[in-house]
Amino acid sequence: MPPPFFPRTPCLDQQDAEALRREILAYFHTTFDRYEALFGHLTGDAAYYERPISLRHPLIFYFGHTATFFINKLTLAGLVQERIDPRLESMFAIGVDEMSWDDLDEAHYDWPTVAQVQAYRDEVRTTLDGIIRHAPLTLPLDWNNPWWAILMGIEHERIHLETSSVLMRQHALHHVQPLPDWAPCRHGGPTPANPLVQIPAGRVCLGKPLSDPYYGWDNEYGRHEAAVPAFQASRQLVSNGEFLAFVEAGGYSTDRYWDEEGLAWRNFAQATHPTFWVQHPAGWRLRLLAEEIPMAWDWPVETNCLEARAFCRWQAEQSGQAVRLPTEDEWYRLLAFAGVEEVGAAPAAANLHLDHYASSCPVTEFPQGPLYDVCGNVWQWTETPIYPFDGFQVHPWYDDFTTPTYDDRHNLIKGGSWIACGNEARHSSRYAFRRHFFQHAGFRYVVGEAPIRQAVPHYETDKQVSEYAEFHYGDTYFSVPNFPQAMARLAIEALGERPAQKALDLGCATGRASFELARHFDAVTGIDFSARFIQLGVQLAEQGSLRYTLTEEGELVSFKERRLDELGLAEVCHKVQFLQGDACNLKPLFAGYDLILAANLIDRLYSPRKLLTQIHERLNPGGLLVLASPYTWLTEHTPREEWLGGFKQDGENLTTLDALKTLLAPHFRLLQAPLDVPFVIRETRRKFQHSISEVTVWERR
Repeated sequence: MPPPFFPRTPCLDQQDAEALRREILAYFHTTFDRYEALFGHLTGDAAYYERPISLRHPLIFYFGHTATFFINKLTLAGLVQERIDPRLESMFAIGVDEMSWDDLDEAHYDWPTVAQVQAYRDEVRTTLDGIIRHAPLTLPLDWNNPWWAILMGIEHERIHLETSSVLMRQHALHHVQPLPDWAPCRHGGPTPANPLVQIPAGRVCLGKPLSDPYYGWDNEYGRHEAAVPAFQASRQLVSNGEFLAFVEAGGYSTDRYWDEEGLAWRNFAQATHPTFWVQHPAGWRLRLLAEEIPMAWDWPVETNCLEARAFCRWQAEQSGQAVRLPTEDEWYRLLAFAGVEEVGAAPAAANLHLDHYASSCPVTEFPQGPLYDVCGNVWQWTETPIYPFDGFQVHPWYDDFTTPTYDDRHNLIKGGSWIACGNEARHSSRYAFRRHFFQHAGFRYVVGEAPIRQAVPHYETDKQVSEYAEFHYGDTYFSVPNFPQAMARLAIEALGERPAQKALDLGCATGRASFELARHFDAVTGIDFSARFIQLGVQLAEQGSLRYTLTEEGELVSFKERRLDELGLAEVCHKVQFLQGDACNLKPLFAGYDLILAANLIDRLYSPRKLLTQIHERLNPGGLLVLASPYTWLTEHTPREEWLGGFKQDGENLTTLDALKTLLAPHFRLLQAPLDVPFVIRETRRKFQHSISEVTVWERR
């Protein structure tokens, strides 16, 4: 049995830097030791190079990956000045995430020998030992501190301690061997009853501040609050014996129990029973890390999310109740109801952190309040696809840890398993896997009304849309004020004491000026020809935030989140309506406005003349038309014959302002001299468009 009290993730809220240094040093070495000990299960070099499953790299990759991760991240943090082996640090850097079953990677890799990787790990150990012992350590140790990269590397290796153990569990049995320090549970019993327990309604508050005293991954920070209605939950995790009824009832062959995604996986995998169940002439057996044992019917069944969902549908059909997986919010209600606190020094609280077994154990062994195994034994699938909390930020040293999972295809697992260590074992951890993926994961089911589905906002990656999102809601560059905001303020100032009931933001793009106008107007309509632009405005109005990527250089991007509340616009968003429309062919209902703003629009229309000769019909008498344009006439947007100016007419220069005065004179008067308003559009970190828009304000006669 492994030694008890495998060190927990350190509390960073300490006053003694040297004491914290010693704790981190011990944390690093015990983690590095335990990870290498896990690979002692492999019977020989061949076991490192044969893939346990087709969707993942062979284990030699994972043996090297965690060590190269340390060097790659500490290089970014400035703690490592010279790489150890650039070839290995490149080879072992990427390719960790499991692939979809229809996206097999058959690429050939010229893997190094096991001895070469071990030698590399030895060098990394020596390097890290020296850094931890001698590098300056200033407090507080937060995620801006270079030492955060050291903790990141340690916690990352603890994640792979678990994921590598899952791969070994899926390896051919002749490639693995039991070890005395990794002894599984050796007792079990018959299938226990699993009654439902009533969980009262309550409120949950998820997420933590950056000041939290423990290491966390970026998806843990921010805030989410929700009221959770009362529901019922199974007292225990679903056991192998309870799941057997589903198997024997033909659950794997009955299509109606499987959703579309589940059917696709089941048919591809030809699954007829849980992956870790082994059919044997003498009866079912259970595959553990390095051996098979007679089926332990009172241990938790381990499935992927798709199988767990299918079981719930079958159970609902049998019971007539609304059986399903719990949500992340409901799992936190289970924690509160059971009174489960963070598992610290007392290992008796849960089968967690390698404190007890190198396997799961009976589902009735660890009571936690009126329930069992709210934490520990196996991870628990939830019905919640991972999503960012309000205030989510990407950590710059690991910008692809979480963001690729915000795709509505990765569901959260909660509670930890027998091997979940360090950050994994904390309640605040948020790990998510594709629904067809296997972990040491099972499930408990709940009965309750259909949960409110949490929106999973994707990062907008379309380059032009992202550039406009940044132009409207992003940073200020070269001290040039935000252009849409400046235009809205200029328009409101020009309006003076005139009525301010309705405004039209024509060519609103992603909508910043529309929201700014709503500070002053009772109702604002934003219209743009581009549905992609409009979608961002709608998302902001409905969800209060948007996320997008910005090109840094080449294929490198940064991740941005912008929020209406941080811009002081959340309280006015209900007054804004976004619609797709053609400025040159507006529907009759778009009329009766006190203000029309058309910023940087006319030189992007196929017929600006058509718009300007009819625009007065949309305005109330005395209403204002505010035009802004850099007059960059291009035939790709506007046919040459439709240009308003920028050419010679009768041998004389004709400017766009001259044309505007002629076109608008019958119905408008120019209120003031034209103004120059600059704007900057960011293309990359080192390339910007700096333009000047000429602004004219017209009053309808």
